[in-house]
Formats: sequence, structure tokens, C-alpha cells
Amino acid sequence: MSVLFPTSVADACAMLADEPDAVPVAGGTDLLVNWPERLEEHEKTFIDLWKLEELRPAHWTEAEYVLGARTTYWDVVGDRRAWAEFPLLIEAARQVGAVQIQARGTWAGNIVNASPAADGVPVLMAYDAVVVLQSREGTEEIRLSDFYFGYKQMRRRRDQLVTAIRLPRRAYDYQVFEKVGSRRAQAITKLGVAVTRTNGAWRVVANSVAPTVRRCQAVESVLSSGVAVSSHEDLLPAIRQDVSPIDDIRSTAEYRERVMARLLYYDLKGVCANFE
Repeated sequence: MSVLFPTSVADACAMLADEPDAVPVAGGTDLLVNWPERLEEHEKTFIDLWKLEELRPAHWTEAEYVLGARTTYWDVVGDRRAWAEFPLLIEAARQVGAVQIQARGTWAGNIVNASPAADGVPVLMAYDAVVVLQSREGTEEIRLSDFYFGYKQMRRRRDQLVTAIRLPRRAYDYQVFEKVGSRRAQAITKLGVAVTRTNGAWRVVANSVAPTVRRCQAVESVLSSGVAVSSHEDLLPAIRQDVSPIDDIRSTAEYRERVMARLLYYDLKGVCANFE
């Protein structure tokens, strides 16, 4: 393997343009998980972004909260304004592995790792996040809800680098994040949901129930429709339109569907007027 050390974002983009098979790395928390067992998979070129301070800071504008590509989970946990305006980020960050992972892992890394079980992606998507991509050719912005189109497949070209994540600042009157795992922390998600409502518009996002983290627009329509929902069973037809869970070592497809329906029903009962 070889490692390249860019001195700026422009330098990193030039490296990617010249060597598009190179892999950008920041925290390295996903990279190192299986390193000893899969050494042959790491015989490639990596671009180390960790020392690029221009990618590190998160900052606030009048309209947005902007996470740099090197902003870690712990950076956000330490931001008191985020606790007030984007509490689901805090809840998700506190459940990503142990403190060591939270201090090293990045939100951008969670996005480009493209795991359907990612914990950070559902809350970012529920907040209508936009991914900022940069290459030697220029900058492109893509809504996170449109970023994935298949398992480990995303709308990031090989010569593009994620440089930031933009979250619009909005007044939310409802927010919830639920993670179901074998234990409270340091466990891969069996299924999870993130739900927000602003100005009467719902966003429902689920993970570990499809090849990608998935926005659930059929469920959103049920929440907005006024159609009576008298039990969690009434949510199952919409859930089945939105997601396609599988049986795996952590759970079964039926379990995922039914627990997702129960989580949504009991979280939203008393919030949605059409929930009985």
C-alpha cells in the first residue's frame, strides 16, 4: 500500500484526478476494522486527509449548520448550539461505537462508507442535509436523500472529494431518533428510524432495512394524509412500499418491518392527529 499526504484540498483533488482509484481517508475507523484479516484488500493508494485543517471545523451561518469533511462526531457533541438546534445529531453521535470512535470518526466518512446500517446518515437525511463534493473541475452539491442509488453505490465520482455537509436551520416541532441493536452502544443497528417535522412536513428515514439508508416517502404520506391509523399494523403497507429488509445474522426481515412499525406508531401516537 502507499499513502499520499496532500497539503490542501486542492492538492487532494489533484491527487484524485491523477489517481482516481485512490481512497480518501480521514478518521480511518471503517478502514481498520478488518485490516488484519483482509490485508490483500488494502494493497492500494490512500490519500490521508487528517491533517487538512481546512476540512475540520464546523461552523454556523444565518441559514445553515455546516460540517466540514473532517468534523468528527465528538466535535458536534461538544457544540452546545447543535444540542439546541439539531439534537438528533447528538443522539446518533453518542451511539456510534465508543468514545474513541466518536472522537476519530467523521460524519463525511459515515456518508461515503455507504453502509445501510450507518447511524449518522439517517439523522443527517432527516435534517435534509446536502453533500458538497469538490474535484479539480469544480464543486457539486447533492441532497443526501438523493446521494445513494444502490448498495455501496453513490453519486460521488471517483475524482470527487466530500468537503462539507450543509444542514438548513429550520424550526422543528417534532424530532426523534431510534436505534435498535443488541445493546445500547457499540452495536451495529438492527434497524433505526429518524423522524422530523417542520411546517407540517414530515421526513421519515430508516436504516438497516434496505440496500441503502432510505427516506420513507410512503410513510410520510400516511402521516400527512389524515387517514386513521389505529395500530402499528396499519403502517405496514406503507413501510413495505418504502423498504426491503433482509434476513441476516443480526435480525430477520419480518422483525425489522414489525419493530419499525411499532417504533413509529408509539413514537407518533399523540403527535399525529390521525393516530388513534
